Amino acid sequence: MAHAYTPGLKVARATIVRKERRLPLPGQVLKKVGDKVKAEDVVARTELPGNVVPVNVAGLLSVPPEDVPIHMLKKVGDSVKKGEPIAQSKGFLGLFKTTVEAPTDGTIESISKVTGQVILREPPLPVEVKAYIDGEVVEVIENEGVVVETKASFIQGIFGIGEERIGYIHVLVDSPDDVLEADMITEEHKNKVLVGGSFVTSEAIKKAVSVGATAIVVGGIDDANLKDFLGYDIGVAITGNEGKGITLIITEGFGKLRMAHRTFELLKDLEGKKASVNGATQIRAGVIRPEVIVPDESLEIKEEEESLSEGLVPGSLIRIIREPYFGQIGKVVSLPPELREIETEAKVRVLEVELENGERVIVPRANVEIIEE
Repeated sequence: MAHAYTPGLKVARATIVRKERRLPLPGQVLKKVGDKVKAEDVVARTELPGNVVPVNVAGLLSVPPEDVPIHMLKKVGDSVKKGEPIAQSKGFLGLFKTTVEAPTDGTIESISKVTGQVILREPPLPVEVKAYIDGEVVEVIENEGVVVETKASFIQGIFGIGEERIGYIHVLVDSPDDVLEADMITEEHKNKVLVGGSFVTSEAIKKAVSVGATAIVVGGIDDANLKDFLGYDIGVAITGNEGKGITLIITEGFGKLRMAHRTFELLKDLEGKKASVNGATQIRAGVIRPEVIVPDESLEIKEEEESLSEGLVPGSLIRIIREPYFGQIGKVVSLPPELREIETEAKVRVLEVELENGERVIVPRANVEIIEE
């Protein structure tokens, strides 16, 4: 029988998670191999050079560029505060002097006799990288960062927005079919990762932001609601830097889509536990999935009984990722070896799937992804 392998979303009750935490440019690594870290711990830090601010001193003083150095009150390397005089004209008989003030805090980086400009460098910007997950440092990347490893429950979503955040799992609905509404959210849900069912309204997202919730994890969302919340169409791009005050993780897709039972039941079992979440999504080359990670060193990691490289086989749990069954979960019943003609008149390999409602359908193998155990 021919095999196919379509990578999919991973939902694991117990697995090993490794995260590389790297600075954007060389700096100081604060942890060593073997150190236990909390998600909130800073593991590396550096400073980004401040912005360059040119000041046209020659023009402001109405002097030739070559005369600028003799009018300077500050020299290269001096620190200045915003509003502090940095240059001054001689005036007429000591009167009617013109003064140039620093437009920002910074350091005098250069004084040009050719252009008449003074270059002011703003203070450096501190950059810190946190561990993101509770765990242990298993590798140090010299001058750049560390790799943190932990035992954890791990859930991937199909789409998300928002940056890395830390919160505590709180399930707000009784069923994976339920809609997460605004009136379910209260002030008590600050710093919580709120779990809904099949759908979340834009009003609920806004309410979650207003009470200081960490994140929302839900089966589906309407693209119009997402646009209403963001203020623009997200399009097909990399997400994760929206800066909207909350991280949103969609586990199934767009529309009202019941959260997969396995995912919902796992989240219920994780009620009250500390979670690391990230909504960053990239669906082009180098796929990035939004994620929920709940570290727990007491978890027992079982050896995988079957290699994922075997791909799709009868019994594989899959999600259909294109219409007309988009978002539905099922199990592979069979993988016919012969090519079948589909509606577009193309001949492709297909598989037979039994959906959660018991219905059996035939879909192209390219239209499904494995839900990894």
